[in-house]
Order: sequence, then C-alpha cells, then structure tokens
Amino acid sequence: MKKFILTLFLTMCFVFTTTSVGLCTTTNSYDKYGSKTGSYKQTSNGYNSYDKNGSKTGSYKKTSSGYNSYDKNGSKTGSYKQTSSGYTSYDKYGSKTGSYKTGSNGRTTSYDKYGNKTGSFKTDSSGRTTQYDKYGNKVKSYK
Repeated sequence: MKKFILTLFLTMCFVFTTTSVGLCTTTNSYDKYGSKTGSYKQTSNGYNSYDKNGSKTGSYKKTSSGYNSYDKNGSKTGSYKQTSSGYTSYDKYGSKTGSYKTGSNGRTTSYDKYGNKTGSFKTDSSGRTTQYDKYGNKVKSYK
C-alpha cells in the first residue's frame, strides 16, 4: 500500500503538470474522511515523502525519463518512466508493475501490470486531486 501511495504522488505531479495547475512545494495527503495521512515536499531534484507525523518515508529523484524511488534509507525501490500519456511504473528489478494514463478530460486512470483498471484520479480547479478506486468510490485526496 505504501508503494501505491507513493506512486499516486507521481501521478498527481503529472496531472498537475499537464493541467497547468502547478505543483506546490508541499502537498498533503488525506484519507476519505479528511484526516491527514502524510505529505510530500519538493526538493531540488525530486520529492521527499513523509508520514502524518513528519517522519521521512521515502524519496524520488528525477531522471531524464521520469523518477527513481527510494525508501527512507536510500535503497532504490522502483522507477517511473514518463510516457506520452502518463507514467509506467517498474519495481527495483525493472519489471513493470503498472501504468497511469491521463485522458483529454484531465482524469488519470491507473492500471495494473496486466492492463486492468485499478482506479483513477481527478484534479479540480482548486488543485485538489481526488483518488477513486476502480468502482468510483473516493479513497484519498491530495492538496
């Protein structure tokens, strides 16, 4: 679940970039009830992730083709390659784990490694990104 949440942030960054909302230097994550679950802070070459208490949980470093992800100790956990429509995610061994595609309506859809839909994300005019499960139920939000 932790890796999935980290992947969501990368997707959100892509949505912000493609919708010209602009990425804030700090983004907070909230559960479906509005309770804060963590935060993400921009660095000079990527992002750091933190839990709700402010403890660092991981980091993302920008590469020429996307991002590499690392755990709190600096060990590589995976990578995210930007595509023409979103991102493809890979584990630390280079095996594909999923993909994220943004449509013309601004909604980003997530898929597992087999191409099955796992959820979606939608950013509103205020810059809040809401995450939905594959059935359309609200899961989390980011602002």
